[in-house]
Amino acid sequence: MAIVRKTIEEIRAAARLEADTPRRQMTEDEIEANALSDPDALPATDEMLERGVVGRDLRRTRERLGLSQEAFAARYGISLGRVRDVEQGRHAPDPVLVSYVKLIARDPDWVAETIAGRQADHAA
Repeated sequence: MAIVRKTIEEIRAAARLEADTPRRQMTEDEIEANALSDPDALPATDEMLERGVVGRDLRRTRERLGLSQEAFAARYGISLGRVRDVEQGRHAPDPVLVSYVKLIARDPDWVAETIAGRQADHAA
């Protein structure tokens, strides 16, 4: 491939010409057709969307509490792998975990105290 030398004026002229060329906006139908034909852009299923919502809720709750994934998992008795999987949308959480995350979001201190009390009872 040959090296082509251009002056700054030639480069600016080409940029102006490109900027002045009107662009046609894609219609919604064209956007959808392009998305559907892209093998890397698979349509999201309801399950995928639900996993994303629950994962986002768990992450937001954890971050609001200022906890790392490890600290959150330890404090609330959830396996670290499960916290990671849910936050990253790898697995659909079961309904019990969804409810548990909502309970933690509502009253995190009470849940942590209750978990700590149960762990102390089992240790005794």
